Amino acid sequence: MVLIEYPEYLRHRQWMNHALELAQTAGDAGEVPVGAAIADVNGNLIAEGENRKERDKDPTAHAEIIAIRSAAKTLQSWRLHECTLYVTLEPCPMCAGAIVQARLGMLVYGVDDTKTGAIRTVINIPDSSASNHRLRVVGGILESSCRQQLQAWFATKRHQKTNGQR
Repeated sequence: MVLIEYPEYLRHRQWMNHALELAQTAGDAGEVPVGAAIADVNGNLIAEGENRKERDKDPTAHAEIIAIRSAAKTLQSWRLHECTLYVTLEPCPMCAGAIVQARLGMLVYGVDDTKTGAIRTVINIPDSSASNHRLRVVGGILESSCRQQLQAWFATKRHQKTNGQR
């Protein structure tokens, strides 16, 4: 099996690597390291976001929400049905609801969130009877890298807390 035979997979890896870079920026700023990127139907980056809850003092400032808002502004439409959202961590219930409301065509995420994952792990908002939109979902792209980034960040935070740092 040669990866060149799977251009969609290679494209997913490319954008997930970009989302990981955004997540690193968030982590370096003291935020939980989650990054998101939105590509249009032609594979062009149209929006990106990183967690900003602490910096913005805004509980809705998740990477996905920021990216969705930016994409809607770029396209001058709230309907993002021809777009793909790439995010390093499985979206929470709030973000899953926004994904459905934005009518995103596809969601690609890195690692499952066993505490608040609302796409496949804890609950499944996109496929629930409450959802008025169905989208394609691909999980596990660069899963190991996404998991390692989050685990390293939380380990550092625990170490800082134990040593009285903030």
